[in-house]
Amino acid sequence: MEYLSTRDKALRRSAAQAITMGLSRDGGLFTPVSFPSLSALEVETLCGMPYRKRAAYVMGKFLEEFRPEELNLFAKNAYGPDRFDHPDVAPLHKMDKRTWCLELWHGPTSAFKDMALQMLPQLLSASLRLTGEKKTACILAATSGDTGKAAMEGFADVDQTKILVFYPENGVSEIQKLQMVTQEGANVGVCAVKGNFDDAQSGVKGIFSDEALRERLEERGYFLSSANSINWGRILPQVVYYISAYCDLLNAKEIKLGQPVNFCVPTGNFGNILACYNAKRMGLPVGKLICASNRNDVLTDFIRTGVYDRNRAFHTTMSPSMDILISSNLERLLFDLSGGNDELVREYMGQLAETGRYEITPGMKKRLQEVFYGGFCGEEETRSTIEMLYQYGYLIDTHTAVAAKVLTDYRHETGDKTPAIFVSTASPYKFGDSVLGAIGETPAEDSLERIAQMERVTGVGAPARLAGLKGKDIRFHDVTEKELMEEKVLEFLR
Repeated sequence: MEYLSTRDKALRRSAAQAITMGLSRDGGLFTPVSFPSLSALEVETLCGMPYRKRAAYVMGKFLEEFRPEELNLFAKNAYGPDRFDHPDVAPLHKMDKRTWCLELWHGPTSAFKDMALQMLPQLLSASLRLTGEKKTACILAATSGDTGKAAMEGFADVDQTKILVFYPENGVSEIQKLQMVTQEGANVGVCAVKGNFDDAQSGVKGIFSDEALRERLEERGYFLSSANSINWGRILPQVVYYISAYCDLLNAKEIKLGQPVNFCVPTGNFGNILACYNAKRMGLPVGKLICASNRNDVLTDFIRTGVYDRNRAFHTTMSPSMDILISSNLERLLFDLSGGNDELVREYMGQLAETGRYEITPGMKKRLQEVFYGGFCGEEETRSTIEMLYQYGYLIDTHTAVAAKVLTDYRHETGDKTPAIFVSTASPYKFGDSVLGAIGETPAEDSLERIAQMERVTGVGAPARLAGLKGKDIRFHDVTEKELMEEKVLEFLR
């Protein structure tokens, strides 16, 4: 299967090339030339498989140049019991007779990014072999909190790679920061950026587009690649857990084959919900895709009006992984909604860069709203949702609370009684300050002390790797201005 750039569909690459490059050199994102179908019979077959085999099967449809036994080995390595603390990998928690929560935080960094970033390093290493690439891949990533740690964890000491992560200096939780700055591995680095996530993400994209810098790095024996969801190798493993969740509902006899299910996804960069959209494109019976935002509600407004406008106040919230105003993965959706009109996508991305705003055509807006619903959740609503679900015996983090609240709002507004799954993207222990406050406790001052406090108060065990942060050495202290990120890359790759 070939992959093309959203900004120039004549530019085509193999799967291995697309994964190796991460971002197309014209600034576009790679997307499949066509989407393989997933039949009802195949869904039934997947129901009889464990998660890792489901992953290998689904990814194999997009990665034809990879051998099936190779993908099965990758999946076994990525989703084994030494990596994930739940046998189902991505289990469903039943809330009521028509609502479930999909828990995606049982991996090594306690966030949904593990679902893809335990797989991406293996896909990249195999892609380097397939393409005959001899240079070392420098993985650049901007993170709003979870991608950074998950990427470093996945790529730590992987041959022929180095990874440098940029994060907003005051835009991640204390636990997220501690996870990153204590990361072990001879090939990893992390640096704070004075600014917000959009500044870090724009800086990384600018580095990818800098031809002179690429030439300098090539002279040193490096080329740039990405661990962000701009890389197709990040999005593809995420498609799997939506299909797997549907299979789990079938196995539990909660739905019948072919019955639609709605998904509510908390998202800022649009990658997580795009993966669900891709599953729907394959033929999974997905009903409405409910896009849940926090106070940074640029996606909500876009879905409701067809106007994308990042010219608004940026809010630092208790759900920091969604504190984003430039949603990179939306570009792949625009390409699809426009019928593959790369010229129009280039025009929109140019307008976004120049004015911070664009408006899609009426036809695109109609297609968008047929599939998506947009809603947002404020800070007080986030707290009250955490408190309410805790009273019912279920402890969730701040991002999951946004999804739970927006799903409730959607149902009240539309009366839609379709079975629905809302997505839980992180362990509540990653945001102990906010979660403890929401359930009526005064959080301990130290972030690690809060882990013990939450265990004591709630009776819910903490993920072992988070509890194990206590006493770990802090390895990284770098902070940079956003204009100097390129210098940090050159310094890292001396």
